[in-house]
Amino acid sequence: MEPVLISPASFKLFGFIPTVLFSVLIPIVGVGLFTYIMAKRIAPLVKANPDFRFDRPKERVLNVLKIWLAQYRHPRYMMAGVLHIIIFFGFLILSVRSSELVIKGISADFIMPGLGGTLGDIYYFFKDYAATAVFFAVIIAAIRRGIFRPDRYIYPKSYGHDHTNEAVFVCLVIATLMVSESLFEACLVAAEVQKGLHATFLAPGTLAWLFKNILLDATPEKLQSLHILSYYVHDLTFFFFLCFLPMGKHFHVITSLFNVFFMRLDRGNVRPVRYGVSDEELDNLESFGVKKFSDFTWKDVLDFYTCADCGRCSDQCPANRVKRPLSPRFISIKGRDYAFSHFPLMGEFVAQEPLIGEGGIYSEDEIWSCTTCGACEQECPIGIEYINKIVDLRRGMVDSGNVPQSLQKPLSSLEKRGNPYGKMEKKRSEWTKGLEDCEVKLFENGDTADTLYFVDSVTSFDERMQNVARATAKIMCAAGIDFGILGKDEKDSGNEVKRFGEEMLFQNLKRENSEAILESGVKNIVTADPHAYNALKNEYTGMPPVNHISQIITKSVSEGRLKLKPVNEEDGKIYTYHDPCYLGRHNGIYEEPRAAIDAIPGIRRVEMMKSRDRSFCCSGGGLMLFYEPEEEERMGALRVKMAQKAGANVIVTACPFCLVNMEDAIKVAGMEGKMEAIDLGELVAAHIDN
Repeated sequence: MEPVLISPASFKLFGFIPTVLFSVLIPIVGVGLFTYIMAKRIAPLVKANPDFRFDRPKERVLNVLKIWLAQYRHPRYMMAGVLHIIIFFGFLILSVRSSELVIKGISADFIMPGLGGTLGDIYYFFKDYAATAVFFAVIIAAIRRGIFRPDRYIYPKSYGHDHTNEAVFVCLVIATLMVSESLFEACLVAAEVQKGLHATFLAPGTLAWLFKNILLDATPEKLQSLHILSYYVHDLTFFFFLCFLPMGKHFHVITSLFNVFFMRLDRGNVRPVRYGVSDEELDNLESFGVKKFSDFTWKDVLDFYTCADCGRCSDQCPANRVKRPLSPRFISIKGRDYAFSHFPLMGEFVAQEPLIGEGGIYSEDEIWSCTTCGACEQECPIGIEYINKIVDLRRGMVDSGNVPQSLQKPLSSLEKRGNPYGKMEKKRSEWTKGLEDCEVKLFENGDTADTLYFVDSVTSFDERMQNVARATAKIMCAAGIDFGILGKDEKDSGNEVKRFGEEMLFQNLKRENSEAILESGVKNIVTADPHAYNALKNEYTGMPPVNHISQIITKSVSEGRLKLKPVNEEDGKIYTYHDPCYLGRHNGIYEEPRAAIDAIPGIRRVEMMKSRDRSFCCSGGGLMLFYEPEEEERMGALRVKMAQKAGANVIVTACPFCLVNMEDAIKVAGMEGKMEAIDLGELVAAHIDN
């Protein structure tokens, strides 16, 4: 039987050229060009440093299923997230149809394997709805991106032109794919209806259904022309889009699956200086960190390619919020632009220049502004990492002797005395003086205990923070825990030193602490400092189990070893808990501190809007206690305002760094007498029921 309409696979002439010639040439040219572009884009990855990302394949596959396929993080920005989910799943569904159409241009009767029966009927039914949903989603997205632009899409003039036009253009390209595919099918069904044949069922309310009804009165010649035209519009658009993707921010359509598969599995740690080089062999390296582009690892370059320019990272970045010269989004965008310009599609690769400083793509202040809080990585829906890049860039600067003036003294003190204050080692245990009814054993005196209380530098030497140490000791005594401290044998944990980029100093601190801890013979470690907790747990090796004091409190209360008395209800205090970055985002401890607060009978606690994994950094990470960056407003002051807005007048922290910054911020914000800050340990110790 003669076909209802001449298909693109026919050798009959359309104009003066057999249609099948187009059907063969377009895929050949498209695939060939795409292969060439991808080969050029892969070159920077090949030339980059190694990165070990092939471990724990099961966990990586689960990440792909959860984060990439299930779009787990996208609804955190609800409207944009829903639109993306519609487009994403619509694309997955329609990729089968688009692939089928390519082959139909050569073999008219081709049907994808498995779609010839009932399963095919079900697929084609939902395919039509998917095309319609994607069409309206991209139109809404284009209007939203082009007209009603959220602040996170703003592109500073100093960085050149923004990507609004590209985003809107891609939305229109996708819309063209949806319309052309629907129109191609609608023409065929309309022709079947006109000839009184059994017409293919089209899902009601879809684009294809709508086009069919519009075309029912069209002439056969017009249907034939639209049928062929829509096919080749779809075919050309499909292969154009494929080749266009690696040219800009929509590269993530191709790379995101791989980026999620290779994303970091553990939090709280920083990658080694060089994979394959042990700590003992670091002295043999000629250069540390990232100084030129090829010093990045291949995962870094993949991150650059994968950035979708959605702005979520910068929207959550506290440094960006207070107008420091850092926006994580542009770390990736500038890296991608550099890769494109220095590894061009045509011509020779361009010689690489230093990345930081005059003529580079990153500024010194930009890299030092990061607090390593991890908010950007927590928010990214496609697994892009920033802390490793920031630390590596700092390693490069430190290796070149480029250290901010304000940080040179604390670094020198850490090297000489094991603490950033330059105080004598023997003074580490002075906070124990005057501590009543609580014995703190000293391992340096030959005492033994099951548990080590690792105090760390800030809590040991800062007079205000010494109260936190005393409160922690009181809690452990009340809970019946046999514990002691290293005293003068304890060094700074080095958590901030490592993130500052001083790797060799960190290795020295780590080695001395590890030797002292193992020689003490303790079975457990407890600390009230999340930075020490993070370093001991994630950066040291071979250590006994490490717990934060909040975990000890909740366990002791639940087991009945620690009893707490009610609050004074007449004091009118309303508490809110501030999640420290190195306790929460980096180590997933969110509920234990809240449970510890709520264990105090009668206490009133409210939540700030930015809490848990969206908590707002106090500004204390990465040696920032000793660094004064340019900013419009202090992070701590902004956090205090958030607490006030939540209706609280007491901010509870579980980190000495946070407490330092919160108390300072209360003064800066002029809120003394209206707001106070207290450590979790101090709060609980004050309510111990003797």
